[in-house]
Amino acid sequence: MDYFLVSFFLIQHIRITLHTKEKMPYWDKILDYAKYVSIALMSTYYVASTPDWYGWVWHPFMILLIFTIYKNEEFYSVRGVVQSIIPFVAVSILSDLVRTIAPAFHGEYDDYFTAIRFFAFALCFIIWFYARKQQKILLKEREERLQEEKESKAQKESLEYLVAERTYELTLQKEELQKAIEELKSTQNQLIQSEKMASLGELTAGIAHEIQNPLNFVNNFSEVSVELCQELEEEIDKTTIGERDKEYIKEIISDLSQNQQKITHHGKRADSIVKGMLQHSRASSGEMEAVDVNALADEYMRLAYHGLRAKNKEFNSALVTDFDASIGKVKVLPQDLGRVFLNLFTNAFYAVAEKKRKLAETDPNSDYKPEVKISTKKFADKLYIRVSDNGTGMPEHVIAKIFQPFFTTKPTGQGTGLGLSMSYDIVTNGHGGTLDVDSIAGERTEFRITLPVGEE
Repeated sequence: MDYFLVSFFLIQHIRITLHTKEKMPYWDKILDYAKYVSIALMSTYYVASTPDWYGWVWHPFMILLIFTIYKNEEFYSVRGVVQSIIPFVAVSILSDLVRTIAPAFHGEYDDYFTAIRFFAFALCFIIWFYARKQQKILLKEREERLQEEKESKAQKESLEYLVAERTYELTLQKEELQKAIEELKSTQNQLIQSEKMASLGELTAGIAHEIQNPLNFVNNFSEVSVELCQELEEEIDKTTIGERDKEYIKEIISDLSQNQQKITHHGKRADSIVKGMLQHSRASSGEMEAVDVNALADEYMRLAYHGLRAKNKEFNSALVTDFDASIGKVKVLPQDLGRVFLNLFTNAFYAVAEKKRKLAETDPNSDYKPEVKISTKKFADKLYIRVSDNGTGMPEHVIAKIFQPFFTTKPTGQGTGLGLSMSYDIVTNGHGGTLDVDSIAGERTEFRITLPVGEE
């Protein structure tokens, strides 16, 4: 009976302590079999008629059980409890061994063997009791520690959330301050630039006005001189001077007339440059107005087209528009932006007309069709405007200097070189935007305007 109790409770203690059913299913099955073997031995002992040596069957069973637990590392944590049954098993084997070898001696000291075996048996349960109590204490401490860790983790997460929230607020404040600083810097730069441009504009306007007066005299008197040369030729024909002398005088008058015509031609070019300087230096109202940019662009596109058609009746070009209807009204400097559109469209129409003229000379059968396109798109508080053409295009070295004042690719007398320079100044300084160009020589050109916008 005592062997049964020891083996049964030992097996149950191991299964409960190590949670073998969830963590060690193989050993749980083995221990379950051992439990049934223990029950079978106990039942056989009490139910059937057993010989005296039957009690020895318990000894190898218990030794095998102890050996198995000590041999496998999975049971390391319960070896202390297993050690408590070793004295009981040893005393039991010793008692049975003495009874078998020296029955008289055992009968004489049977009370001592019984007492020792009882104390060993009681020791097993005492140790198990304290082990179980210690296990509950450790389990409670573990639960408390887990609860503390859980509370600590929750507190940590709460603090991390508060820190993240505060960091996010500080980041937003920093971004707002940074944005305000950048806006202040931008405003300051615009004010400085406006002041510089105003001073420069006044100086340029003064110089241009001073140049324009004597230039007008040069142009006027050169034109009058050409007329006088024509009249002089007519008067020479009326004289009785010899034909040889007449021809000589007419040659001199012709050279003089050609010189005057060249003076007139270049004087008019100088006059157009002076007018361009005056236009470039003209102060804008500086007040933003809410306008329909699509309508403004379309108006100046057709104005530039008909302006070129007035000079060249044979010129034709496709006018392509791709307007974003959702733009609505945008605050801009309408007069200044109109000048930008006019300059870009004039250059575009000139480029396609020049390409058509060159192709007509080199390849009369070419099916080239001039096309000028304007597109607008609003996205992320920015207005994107594209003016493109399929004209002559520009090489890289020209693109690098295209926005420089007085730089032009047009023949002498057809361009002042101030249009794109003025347009660049209006877009960048007047509107705080960007103006750049992309071109492939002989194929196409596209001017790209990007403006920060504010809706009305």
